[in-house]
Amino acid sequence: MSGTPSPSLQRPVSDVSSGVGLAGLLGLFFWIAVCRNWAGIAEAFALPGPREPLSGPYASLATLVFTAVPMVAWSMLVDRVHCRASTGIDWQRKASDVAPLSVTITKIAGLWATFAIIGFAYCIARWYWDGSYLFAIEVLAISAVPLAILTVPYVRWLDRYMVEPRDGAWHFGALLIGRERYDPEAVRSHFRSWAVKGFFIAFMISILPGGFAYVVNLDIGGMAADPVRLAVGLIELLFLIDVQLAMVGYLLTFRPLDAHIRSANPFVSGWVAALICYPPFILMSDGGPLAYHYGTSDWAYWLADYPFLLSVWGAWLVFLTTIYAWATMIFGLRFSNLTYRAVITNGPFRFTRHPAYLSKNLFWWFSAMPFLVTNGSTVDAIRNTVFLALVSAVYYWCAKTEEAHLLAEDAKYREYHAWMGANAPVTRALSRIGSIRSGRETLLQPAE
Repeated sequence: MSGTPSPSLQRPVSDVSSGVGLAGLLGLFFWIAVCRNWAGIAEAFALPGPREPLSGPYASLATLVFTAVPMVAWSMLVDRVHCRASTGIDWQRKASDVAPLSVTITKIAGLWATFAIIGFAYCIARWYWDGSYLFAIEVLAISAVPLAILTVPYVRWLDRYMVEPRDGAWHFGALLIGRERYDPEAVRSHFRSWAVKGFFIAFMISILPGGFAYVVNLDIGGMAADPVRLAVGLIELLFLIDVQLAMVGYLLTFRPLDAHIRSANPFVSGWVAALICYPPFILMSDGGPLAYHYGTSDWAYWLADYPFLLSVWGAWLVFLTTIYAWATMIFGLRFSNLTYRAVITNGPFRFTRHPAYLSKNLFWWFSAMPFLVTNGSTVDAIRNTVFLALVSAVYYWCAKTEEAHLLAEDAKYREYHAWMGANAPVTRALSRIGSIRSGRETLLQPAE
């Protein structure tokens, strides 16, 4: 027996409804409209301050509030996620069953020590003290003390209702205090989860302001007559949607929202594959080992003399970016790299198990066009094409490690994985190609 479930007749129900992401999208659009029209709003209501669009870094940070609040409201009022057993919470828990205060103290000790370790990492890692990361460090420094203080009432309140309050933070606290037995694997899992949050929250905050300022100051009137400007403007808006909704996912990992991290990827290969796609470890940036932009220009340069094809190409790139942003939005409050927080089966995940990776890589191929170079060097054209193929291979590697993680964690994902292989158009086609290759390889083996 292989242990692989046979695909059911119906696709498994997603853990997150489409309404969560749509609610956040509406909140995001509302705040963008306010910021773009701030001069008129401030004048009409005689508000103090500038009479110009709000496009500064703290305005971009405020977007998280306008995005997150509708998402939380939908999750709790419509989807009622706080009532799910998967939260690990029993709201009817008797007072006599509440964990003693010592459990809460141990857990807080573990959390405060975790915050201190992350803060120390921010202090000694030089890349956090340069460029756009400076804004991220400023925000995190301002947030540190309130976060530590609010941890106390939040953890004690949550321990009142948690079925098993001795979570990873408790086990780490028990390790530090040394009075009770702890589970080493629970400690490792705790560190993996917080490593994800510490690394990606700083990165996401650092990239919030740039895209937000671009969209708020975008000249919409001048876009209509220029297909390139129209495509670029829409692509930037879609990237902003992706970043803002993803940031909400990284921040709101709370059990009452059923958005907590169940587990972080336990495979070293998964971490390596993911981290080399982000600074400071990124290999694809200019001058990096996998850089594929030597002597290149972009799609607008190569298609400038073909107006119709230029428009079609721009529309195709916008479509690919839409799929990419949709793949983030459909996660609702659960988006995060390297973690298992939910099984998503709706939205673009109906067609392929990895819509974001697929659309992102197709976007790079069609936008960068690495096989064309402006310097006439055939060697550069070949080199760029090979290196972009290697970049795509890295994302394939990411996808396989994510699948291995989720297949080991959740029976629903195993069911979804099997259903997609048999029913989803993109995944089914790729599976057939893989089965053909496997069959050929089997035939080549010598008979025993």
